[in-house]
Amino acid sequence: MTDSDYLSRAEAVLSSIEEAVDDNSADIELDRSGNVLTLEFENGSKIIVNLQPPMEEIWIAAKSGGFHFKFVDGRWLDTRSGREFFEALSDYATQQAGESVTFSA
Repeated sequence: MTDSDYLSRAEAVLSSIEEAVDDNSADIELDRSGNVLTLEFENGSKIIVNLQPPMEEIWIAAKSGGFHFKFVDGRWLDTRSGREFFEALSDYATQQAGESVTFSA
């Protein structure tokens, strides 16, 4: 994957998250600074999603841990478990929000 391919695909992920926050009923504050997206929940907990261009990965830092996702066969997959990015982010956000939160591409 070229650098521009990575950035295009990774930016699309961040844009999808931004759009989904507006559509979810959960109280989530969103802050974007460059390649870092911070989701803050009503209880003060945060999830940080950031791009890692040198590794061609997207990282998530949540209460449940840190996770790295790589683009494989058209999907962003956890480098350890193989779990799909948006499925994982939805679960982490649901846990931290205390109510159902859904993200999708």
